[in-house]
Amino acid sequence: MKTELESAVILVTGAAAGIGRAIAEHAASEGVAGLFLTDIDEAGLGEVAEALMGQTQVHCHAADLGDPKAPAAIFEHAKAQFGSVTGLVNSAGITSRASFTDGTADLWDRLFAVNARAPYLLMSAFITDAVARQTGGTIVNIQSMNAHCGAPDLAIYASTKGALQTLTKNAANAHLMDSIRVNGINLGWTLTDAEDKMQTATHSAGADWAQASGAGLPLGRLIVPDEAARLAIYLLSPASAPMTGISLDLEQSVVGAPR
Repeated sequence: MKTELESAVILVTGAAAGIGRAIAEHAASEGVAGLFLTDIDEAGLGEVAEALMGQTQVHCHAADLGDPKAPAAIFEHAKAQFGSVTGLVNSAGITSRASFTDGTADLWDRLFAVNARAPYLLMSAFITDAVARQTGGTIVNIQSMNAHCGAPDLAIYASTKGALQTLTKNAANAHLMDSIRVNGINLGWTLTDAEDKMQTATHSAGADWAQASGAGLPLGRLIVPDEAARLAIYLLSPASAPMTGISLDLEQSVVGAPR
């Protein structure tokens, strides 16, 4: 498949590790013109930039997406470096557990700030700029299978991803005539560094938790970041046109399917 992303300048959030880093690596391998990477982890961003050196032009900006001023600043920094941005990937997110019996107002605010408000503000900046320049563009939002309902201990997190899924469809339909395509990926259980840390440190799972958990799934393993990244690159590219307003489920455990 030819992605035709050679002239693309893509802004990726959460790019220091996990899904965001995998997307940045795949984008670089596809020969994009430039990458603007952001994350709260400044050291991690530096490692990614060094790894991609020579493949494409990379600029980084460390920021906390919980800060309401951060999204606009990130987008302005990206424009200052590249002149324009043609693709946006909202990959950053936090997955703190909270149910109806142990959630707090502070956790609600933090999760919605990072997982829903920040993507909205970045989408707003991107769309406003693309409409003004009449150039169109593509947005990919990394969502979650939990948007459909969510596990009991992910009540607040699931709500943030439900909000992001609705924003994806709203933006896609509102700006289809502006040649702006907006799609999402509802990720299932994925073996990222953050998930590994949460399982071992927070839930006291053993070192072999991933193998044990994956053994009962159809593929015999969990989804890996590379698979999500390849799908994101496809959705960013002209190869997926005219697809817009779609939230693709990337998971192997489906309710009602034999196991």
